[in-house]
Amino acid sequence: MKAIVTVIGKDQVGIIASVCSLLSSHNINILDISQTVLQEYLTMVMLVDLSACDKPIVEVGRALEQTGKERGLSIRIQREDIFNAMHRI
Repeated sequence: MKAIVTVIGKDQVGIIASVCSLLSSHNINILDISQTVLQEYLTMVMLVDLSACDKPIVEVGRALEQTGKERGLSIRIQREDIFNAMHRI
């Protein structure tokens, strides 16, 4: 299963490293990544593969959310099919 991870917040050193490290610790592979820094704000979107993940997506989501709170960021994960359905025009 694939999912979309979004990260939004003030740019700071180590955001990508902390998110990627957390994903890696759960055997989640990053398939694609896009990031933009607009003035002092970072927006990052990742397409990830959960097929080898060792935790349910809900638990991974809680861990990402906690990491985001600790860094003053909004970090979310959503299954790709749900993400696509929500953003279909």
